[in-house]
Amino acid sequence: MFTTQSIIIFSYLIVVLLIGIWAGRGIKDIKDYAVASKSFGTMAIFATLSASFIGGGFSMGNAEKVFLVGISNIVALWGFSLKEILVAKYIAPNIRHYPDAISIGDIMEPAYGKESRIFAGVFGVILSAGILGAQIGAMGYIFNLFLGLDRSTGIILGISIVIIYSTIGGMRAVVWTDIVQFIVLSVGIPLTLYFGIEHLGGWSEVVERVPESHFTISLEPMALIALISLFLTFLLGETLVPPYVQRLLIGKRNRNVRRGTMLSGLFSIPFFATTGLIGLVALALNPSLDANLAMPYVIQEALSPVLQAVVISAIISIIMSSADSFLNAAAIAFNNDIIKPILKTPLNQDAELKLARMTTLAVGTIAVIFALSIDSILDILIYSYNFWAPTTLVPLAAALLGLKLSKKRFISGASAGIITTLLWSNLLDSPLGIDGLVVGTLANFIAFFSTDRANAKARNNSI
Repeated sequence: MFTTQSIIIFSYLIVVLLIGIWAGRGIKDIKDYAVASKSFGTMAIFATLSASFIGGGFSMGNAEKVFLVGISNIVALWGFSLKEILVAKYIAPNIRHYPDAISIGDIMEPAYGKESRIFAGVFGVILSAGILGAQIGAMGYIFNLFLGLDRSTGIILGISIVIIYSTIGGMRAVVWTDIVQFIVLSVGIPLTLYFGIEHLGGWSEVVERVPESHFTISLEPMALIALISLFLTFLLGETLVPPYVQRLLIGKRNRNVRRGTMLSGLFSIPFFATTGLIGLVALALNPSLDANLAMPYVIQEALSPVLQAVVISAIISIIMSSADSFLNAAAIAFNNDIIKPILKTPLNQDAELKLARMTTLAVGTIAVIFALSIDSILDILIYSYNFWAPTTLVPLAAALLGLKLSKKRFISGASAGIITTLLWSNLLDSPLGIDGLVVGTLANFIAFFSTDRANAKARNNSI
């Protein structure tokens, strides 16, 4: 039997689907499909970029961690915020040098050769598929928790909407639905914190009921090292991943890209604080609560049924906006950076667009099958996330910054990064709690910028 709450939520899902289909009308070629022919302004880039990175981990996951360890997790997440600000200031201005680029491969190949394009494409597909799988799993959890649907039905319902509008409309559909989703989540999540505090009787009650340690940052050496490592992980882990690079490629003008990215970074600072503080409200309400339920518990306890529907729609928005971004990114990386460079005969415009749509549909369908049947596959895919920064971030950033480049630098940096990450994380078991991603990226950086210098020094000595 339908309730007022479920009617509101399902109506919202229908609206998102219709907006996506409407926005995707008239797609003519792969550039339109992949980067919407670079037609978006500052506010659209701000909204779609923010909606893309605010996934389950930065919302419900943040509330869970703050419930367990306190505000230190908010500080760690601000590493991501700093990353966005740095990208806006130093990377975004240089995107104008790639006016025809629609993927990371279009940036990598001129700098390091065709092999680097395929390499970035493979890792881009794996990374995007892993994050997509995580979001699909979260969809099933949310629909089960709030609407009582079984996990499989929830997964199929949520991701089917995403697959339909992403397949039809590509980046245009993704951006327009992201804008709607961003508006809903930027209203719904702060409402949850506000009414949660009011339900308790004010902020003073939160402070009174929550352990003092949750409001402080430990200055013990090991705790500080762990915090700095986590901060750097968030700083490096998602830097220049495929969906975010695509957002740098959709602006009408370079200043739109810079401003939209900067606004997104600044917005993330209070947003991460908001989702984290919801975890403290949950702790104050029920210290014995399962931390995974921190945000859902506050929603159910503190909000009226209508507001619950709005906030549940916001949480669904959080997941869908990340899912559509990584689905689109996986399809474009597969088409443009793997298939295109290995084809002897280039595809015509219609065939290229058809292949992109078929790939989007296929990637989404395969991800659903894995999510429904083999949970461990998702863990394997998500684990591959740790190899993006250690292999691809340094050479990609170097290309965008216009630094001295060579194929040798790319090979030595990527090799050093992946070997160091594997050794540090698996063989040494992450000493001092420092993540392998951080050490691997540092190894890539050192190897990348040392290679040509070492060769030049050797040549000079021989002379």
